[in-house]
Amino acid sequence: MITTEDIPMWITLTGNFGFPIAITVYLFVRFEKKLDKLELVILQLSEVIKTVNNRRN
Repeated sequence: MITTEDIPMWITLTGNFGFPIAITVYLFVRFEKKLDKLELVILQLSEVIKTVNNRRN
């Protein structure tokens, strides 16, 4: 249970670790979106390559 003596410690911990954790989560979400887009482009590229190879044969 949190007592009134623990509150300054929790405020310090939140200030020290809350911001870096929030930034990390934000960057992971952005990175995941970019990976999804990259995956889609790679799949499209593979389809184009298959089409080009089929036309050659």
